[in-house]
Amino acid sequence: MTNIVTRFAPSPTGLLHGGNYRTAVFSYLFARKQGGKFIVRIEDTDRERSKKEYEENILESLAWLGLEYDEFHRQSELVANHTKALEYLIAEGNAYISKEEAKDGSGVIREIVRFKNPNKRVMFNDIIRGPIEIDTTDLGDFVIAKNIHEPLFHLAVVVDDATMGVTHIVRGEDHIANTPRQILLHEALGYPIPNYAHLPLVVDEKRAKLSKRRGAQPLTYYRDRGYLPEAILNFLALVGWNPGTEQEIFTKEELVQAFTLERVQKSPGFFNLEKLDWVNKEHIKRLSVEEQCAHIERALPASITTLPGYSHEKLLRITPLLVEHITHFGQITEMAEAGEIAYFFEDPTFPVEQLLWKDERDPVVASEKLQKILTLIGGIDDALFTPETIKASVWDYATEVGRGSVLWPMRYALSGREKSPDPFQLAGILGREATMRRIENAQQRLLS
Repeated sequence: MTNIVTRFAPSPTGLLHGGNYRTAVFSYLFARKQGGKFIVRIEDTDRERSKKEYEENILESLAWLGLEYDEFHRQSELVANHTKALEYLIAEGNAYISKEEAKDGSGVIREIVRFKNPNKRVMFNDIIRGPIEIDTTDLGDFVIAKNIHEPLFHLAVVVDDATMGVTHIVRGEDHIANTPRQILLHEALGYPIPNYAHLPLVVDEKRAKLSKRRGAQPLTYYRDRGYLPEAILNFLALVGWNPGTEQEIFTKEELVQAFTLERVQKSPGFFNLEKLDWVNKEHIKRLSVEEQCAHIERALPASITTLPGYSHEKLLRITPLLVEHITHFGQITEMAEAGEIAYFFEDPTFPVEQLLWKDERDPVVASEKLQKILTLIGGIDDALFTPETIKASVWDYATEVGRGSVLWPMRYALSGREKSPDPFQLAGILGREATMRRIENAQQRLLS
């Protein structure tokens, strides 16, 4: 088999969204599955709109996804090849210089280069869509360069693909209309015709084409929100492709082994944010507790990590509890800002009336219940102070007098929050000393 070469050729004229990078993922997986080469080519010949910061964002995003490339090129550095191709086409009578008035109404006459269309039917076998045949007559003699030194898209792409030995062009279906022009140029230049695979569109939750103008986010948005790169890669691979099995969670290596272009669907792929969150959650579960803790620690604001009672060891103990409540690590920052984490590291402050359960408004009664809890758990050794032993000590009493009236003040004394983990989990994480101190403080406040 011929050595497989694919390419990802974005224009650095804006921030790319997930639909754009899905193309890179498919091109990469196909090349790696075949033991081939994956090329990144920045198509920056639009001098006015191309920006260095967009190029840097593209490369940063590819690196974050783990899509390493074998070659890197900038189209603006390849213009000499384009000029040679233009000169050859003109010399062979397949292109000509046309003097035309500029369309901006200035009246300026410019020399542009047009391809001499042979006006024939072009057929190619799309790997995803099957045979496609198009009559090129309606295309006319189309423009391929602003002048001999400024090639336009069709000419530059054809020359670059041929020069780099690209065998398979994987791109969006919106490029199908470009393919006949490019095949004509391949033939006129004597280049081999590459294989084409036109991917279905990627649509949003409203079934509209994914677009930055309609709120599609750049890939670095998800990185900064605390999504895992392996989860984003996994998710993008499933947008418009399936492995033919029930498996949905993949490592990069597993995706490489499973991927085939033949299993790419023809209908639009759905960029489903709920599915993304589920995939990311599954990848979070695959991390070790230490790895989860490291991600959480990076997401915590300084208002938490600078608390006197903060420590990595304590964070490690609460990591499984925090992981239960998130789908991406950006939610850790949100939880911290909402006051849902600080109480693990410092004694909470709250209005004393919050300790009272529903219609039971007598602070003396509530104080007596907290005192009973202190008596029940006070005899548990530090080494045995676990959620299980704490629950075993308190449960029968709570059941006897009313679980809400016992467990509500206990939990509020420990967290100072209406919503928090159950009091047994909290006490086990806080430890015997902090648990006893917080309940004692709450009990005394009820009597003051």
